[in-house]
Amino acid sequence: MSRDSQRPLRADAERNRRLIIDTADRMFAERGTTVTLNEIAAEAGVGVATVYRRFPDLQSLIDDLFTERFTVFLRLATESAGEPTPGGALYRYLLDAARLRAVDRALEVILANASTDVPSLARMREELAGLVEGIVERAVASGAVRSDFASPDVYAFLYMIGAVADRTHAIAPDAWRRYVDVLLTGFGLERPAGPRTSAMTEDQLRHTWPPKPPAPRPDGSERP
Repeated sequence: MSRDSQRPLRADAERNRRLIIDTADRMFAERGTTVTLNEIAAEAGVGVATVYRRFPDLQSLIDDLFTERFTVFLRLATESAGEPTPGGALYRYLLDAARLRAVDRALEVILANASTDVPSLARMREELAGLVEGIVERAVASGAVRSDFASPDVYAFLYMIGAVADRTHAIAPDAWRRYVDVLLTGFGLERPAGPRTSAMTEDQLRHTWPPKPPAPRPDGSERP
């Protein structure tokens, strides 16, 4: 991150930055990193110069989004670690992280494309890994979770919940909650009492299936 990117912004500049960030989020969720800064500017309704003044290239925008995401995950992990029981700490972090992932369809694009050689981003990765590792180790040691549970299971759990949430967000937006319950129970964590999310109907499930590929033209080529 540049020194300028860390300075407090004027209210109008911060509004523009937030608009650019939110627009990029939406476009990354829909198209991945095939979008350009010019397209983001057009979609956000701001001048191209405004975008480039804040983000000289697409990578700097992705890295800014990464910093925002990891700041939230670090807060969740820190708050979860303060729970009175080790099992409660792990349960809270997994549930809060799943809730965040379920509504953030751009998260995997951002994580996959963030810089690996920027010291500030590397420190955030290491800090979060350390916090999660500590939460997991305490839960395992206390017997609150199955003995073979490990921190990589946390990330696999989030991948699975993200896959369900991304596929069902417009059809059954709460479906991911059911699979959080199923997985956390499978991990051996005790679920607090409360209502459960129903299974999807067959019609809802059918609408989550991948779309059919376009039919080929008579000459054998695919239709656009």
